Amino acid sequence: MQLLHSQIFGSGKPLLILHGFLGMSDNWKRLGNQYAENGYEVHSIDQRNHGKSFHSEDFNYDFLVEDLKFYMSHHKIEKAIILGHSMGGKTVMQFACTYPEMVEKLIVADIAPKYYPPHHQIILDSLNKIDVKSLSSRNEADAILSKYITDFGTRQFLLKNLYWVEKGKLGFRFNLPVLSERMEEVGENINSTDNYNGPTLFLRGDQSEYISVDDYPAIKRHFPHAIIKTIDNAGHWLHAQNPKQFFEYSFDFMKS
Repeated sequence: MQLLHSQIFGSGKPLLILHGFLGMSDNWKRLGNQYAENGYEVHSIDQRNHGKSFHSEDFNYDFLVEDLKFYMSHHKIEKAIILGHSMGGKTVMQFACTYPEMVEKLIVADIAPKYYPPHHQIILDSLNKIDVKSLSSRNEADAILSKYITDFGTRQFLLKNLYWVEKGKLGFRFNLPVLSERMEEVGENINSTDNYNGPTLFLRGDQSEYISVDDYPAIKRHFPHAIIKTIDNAGHWLHAQNPKQFFEYSFDFMKS
């Protein structure tokens, strides 16, 4: 197996963080440093086909779970607190159900254990309209994206994935062809009979539609000891939109 790329901060009890779809470990640098300053060895991990991790045609939650298990084995982490946002939340939910003995506590950010219909098509279509080989700057890419995606924050989030492959040549860190082709896998649910009986915290944004009150019974069915808390003034990117409250709720849970 191939090893996932990560950024590691601090020392102490291990905390593993998994980003969402089209994200990367850099998205968690601010909070990662905060956790590290408070006694944790933070592993902010790039999932396959994202960030600086390897690219692969194989892409579903079974593979993502095994990637995480191999990562923990490689780093000799027997048990950890694991935190995942969105797609990363699905990964950590399935991981906790499959390998509960490796999970001390589980934190799931703004995703529920249910199927989500594909809803990233506009973003993927827009990204596929960019010919990265002919790009000369990020501003040029932003100008193309702005024709289809009006929200500045969303464009900046996506454009963080642009990097200089070599002098004069830009590329995307994520594996756009595979992610475009396998988009349905991102919305898949965890296995219907799976559950994790350990301490679990679900965090939802008060302006997000990803977790509704109607999802609470399913959360409790799969995660009987789950606590569900709402982050104020936040949508789906709740860790970026209200990092202060996100840290407060997650850190209190981790310490308890």
